[in-house]
Amino acid sequence: MTLKKGKLKSLIFSCFKAAETPPPENDSSEKVSRPFSFRRIVSLSDVSDLSSVDDISSSFLGSNLHVFTYAELSLITHNFSWNNFIGQGGFGPVYKGFVDDKLKPGLKAQPVAVKALDLDGLQGHQEWLAEIFFLGQLRHRHLVKLIGYCCEEENRLLVYEYMARGSLESQLFRKYSVPLPWSTRMKIALGAAKGLAFLHEGDKPVIFRDFKTSNILLDPDYTAKLSDFGLAKDGPEGEDTHVTTRIMGTQGYAAPEYIMTGHLTTMSDVYSFGVVLLELLTGKRSMDSSRSGRVQCLVEWARPLLKDPRKLCKLVDPKLEGQYSMSGAQKVAALASQCLSHYPKPRPNMVDVVKTLESLQGFDDVFSGPLVYIAPDEKDSGVDNKKENRRGRGGRCWRHRSKLPLSSVANSDYPWY
Repeated sequence: MTLKKGKLKSLIFSCFKAAETPPPENDSSEKVSRPFSFRRIVSLSDVSDLSSVDDISSSFLGSNLHVFTYAELSLITHNFSWNNFIGQGGFGPVYKGFVDDKLKPGLKAQPVAVKALDLDGLQGHQEWLAEIFFLGQLRHRHLVKLIGYCCEEENRLLVYEYMARGSLESQLFRKYSVPLPWSTRMKIALGAAKGLAFLHEGDKPVIFRDFKTSNILLDPDYTAKLSDFGLAKDGPEGEDTHVTTRIMGTQGYAAPEYIMTGHLTTMSDVYSFGVVLLELLTGKRSMDSSRSGRVQCLVEWARPLLKDPRKLCKLVDPKLEGQYSMSGAQKVAALASQCLSHYPKPRPNMVDVVKTLESLQGFDDVFSGPLVYIAPDEKDSGVDNKKENRRGRGGRCWRHRSKLPLSSVANSDYPWY
């Protein structure tokens, strides 16, 4: 959908004139008759039908979001100080700020994240507008909350709730840190799945189109929330089976049929979810040029292993050091394999994905292998090494003592001592 220049101009000026009615603090949008249902009063395609500033303000902008001035956002971020810088995305830099309860009527004191459009970047006014259209209407526990926006001259900024733990990407792949426990990974997967299910099951479905680890934000309790709706699209309605659009997204996450045809459906998001689920399982990035050959693409490397339970230990993140549920990992591998089907029809919908992941919650981070065996010191144990070796060759080796399956030993990537 291409916006006419006249419409874009009226939308830009609406930034200054939209009413500042404070948004309701008690959010009741999750209280719906169906688990993932919601009703939107405006879709992105309706922009061309809005004939005046009053139409825009009365639709949702004036009632759900705060309008900030550039000076106000500069003040709360200490003039966009480097000390307040928390990240950089496709849209532009992100800064941490703090608003007090005197800045805007009805706005409580809280930390916020301020995202500024990079004027030299790949995204622009259209992506900024998409964020406002979708997050200005949608409210859900697993979607990041958009508090407000700013539009002055060429400046385009968005103000969100602050997510203390940053993105899943930073938590999962950063070096020299404690790895995410298995139970936490499953909690994050379930939260992200609920967010996608909410988008897909509405009266007007939304296709996220850029689902990836960097667009999943985490609060202090590791509750996952989807962010960055700049590439989101209204899903097909009525008898339509897909939306045809130019191919956009991130390499390694986009569904093969979307890359080949430009046909976008909710199943495109399901494929992307399968990639993220695989990243949670393996601890490896979807694409990594430092890996050799076919291993550069995580999906291509993992696909043959997903269907063979005997090779599960080759898939599971070695940083977990065996602290995961074996049966849970098998179910996650099977679910990822379904989501990553070459064709859309065999993929499960996100409601079914949520049901599967709900059954995997509460699994203890029990030892499932592999185990690093350290031989006892001869002086401490008083055991003759030669005798111990003979006992091992006779069948009473460490594998039997630790009750590990042979497959766990044979397929381990760990060194053995």
